[in-house]
Amino acid sequence: MAQLMNRDEFRTALEEAIKGKSANKAPFSVAWASGKLSRDHLARWAENHYHYVGPFADYLAYIYANTPENYTEAKDFLLQNMYEEELGGDRHTDLLIRFAEACGTTRERVENPDNMSPTTRGLQSWCYAVAMREHPVVAVAALVVGLESQVPSIYRKQTPTLREKYGFTDEEVEFFDLHIVSDEIHGERGYQIVLEHADTVELQQRCLKICEIGAQMRLLYTTALYYDYVAGDLPLTELDMAA
Repeated sequence: MAQLMNRDEFRTALEEAIKGKSANKAPFSVAWASGKLSRDHLARWAENHYHYVGPFADYLAYIYANTPENYTEAKDFLLQNMYEEELGGDRHTDLLIRFAEACGTTRERVENPDNMSPTTRGLQSWCYAVAMREHPVVAVAALVVGLESQVPSIYRKQTPTLREKYGFTDEEVEFFDLHIVSDEIHGERGYQIVLEHADTVELQQRCLKICEIGAQMRLLYTTALYYDYVAGDLPLTELDMAA
């Protein structure tokens, strides 16, 4: 029978729940990091990614609304995160669209939900459902720890390739540089909220499970991008991955 873990034990368990399911392992990510995608492939990524991360402030707003008033630091973090997404400097989605346009697509295509894949639609729907229905600490575990905390490790592998292989400018890849820094901070604050407020065995176990599911969802989403847009041009054998 599960027992209440101390903070160190729980932190390790949360990290283990995500380990092995990083989106870095998806063939789309492998192809990107090795410079084997075309700009058209990257444009399809941007068109999909917009509909996953574009509503992130909305997801957080639902969590904020469900968070008890005495969770003061957690509410402050959620509000600050929303502010950074939408108002603190350039809107993050505008930076993503700037990159998308550099890849050859348009703002109109990026903003059109008809251009996202069914798997992306599923990830977006899952994020909304978790934010609206789950206990706020469990929702933070899902969206901030399970999803957002992965971003720096993913973009650190992909961003150098964008400059060195594809020749994008610093302005065109600002979206990635920004999230390497900001999501490392957000991810750590998310961990601290979960470690502090998941104070029962049930809450700890729910947080662990939803972190695992969140990591699986991002891996599934990224893998689907390969099969939907890249597989016909770049077989797995060219990525040294088994078919």
